[in-house]
Amino acid sequence: MKVRNIIAALVVSLCASSAAAQQFQISHSAASGNPKDTASLKFAELVKERTEGRITVDVGTSSQFGDDAESVTNIRLGTIAFSANAQGATSGAVPEIGLLGLPFLFQNLEQAEAVMDGPVGDKIAAAAEKQGIYILAWWNNGIRETSNSKKPIVAPGDLAGMKIRTPPDPMTIDIFEALGASPTPMAFSELYIALQQGVVDGQENPLINIYSSKLHEVQPYISMTNHKYEATPFLASKIVFDGLSAEDQEIVRTAAREAGQLNRQMVRDQSNELRATLEAAGVTFNEVDPAPFVAATQAVYDKWRAQYPDLVDELVAAAKDAAK
Repeated sequence: MKVRNIIAALVVSLCASSAAAQQFQISHSAASGNPKDTASLKFAELVKERTEGRITVDVGTSSQFGDDAESVTNIRLGTIAFSANAQGATSGAVPEIGLLGLPFLFQNLEQAEAVMDGPVGDKIAAAAEKQGIYILAWWNNGIRETSNSKKPIVAPGDLAGMKIRTPPDPMTIDIFEALGASPTPMAFSELYIALQQGVVDGQENPLINIYSSKLHEVQPYISMTNHKYEATPFLASKIVFDGLSAEDQEIVRTAAREAGQLNRQMVRDQSNELRATLEAAGVTFNEVDPAPFVAATQAVYDKWRAQYPDLVDELVAAAKDAAK
């Protein structure tokens, strides 16, 4: 009888342990080795370690669990738990996040980080929560440059008629329309082949994304336009996150922030190093006088200020303060 009781107790214990274990997914669109991917793996490692294996997280590199736009939808539905997503794709559900990409708003990563870690970042996160999304941390993607297969871009007129792939992001589309290009929204996972086959002439991304996804193989010219900043909002499904215990919520939130520090440091380091690497691979770089580009994109501010007057003004003021 005692043996039976012991066996029964073990069975109950094993079932309870199995029921307590949770397995989630984190999606992102970057290639293996990209700071977004490395930080996602670090997040998964920290969560598993600090929950003693009660929560495990599978990382879906290169859109394995869906592209960025699909992942935003799945986050809201609760069918995926986490995503190191894109600013542009997230703006489809949270338009306010697109304001971080106002043209020439930030001169460097540190300035952008200071703004995102302050009251403006909190306001955007509050807007996201209303859409069923928690922004647990602000990671970096970088300052974006323009590459193409035809010629150096020195002045806005050089973009006239060029088909430039953009994310499905109204802000980026507005910027390149203002510069005279023909913006062509497209998922990042489709970009390499589109460039290779000449479906589009060029694209815009931080050097890190250009290098890790090997876009430089089919884009011999990179112009240092520095036209906009791009955050990587670390998203959590409100449905999933609210179902965790308070202890596990804090573990997940802290892991997202700590992994974000790794991401930010990698982005800073690689942003400084990759130009020489890409030049050695045969890419031709050129510097850009920002003045005519800034002048050409002022209408973008007018358009977005009309929709979000207070937030745009607060964001511009915060960027100026962070630049001091």
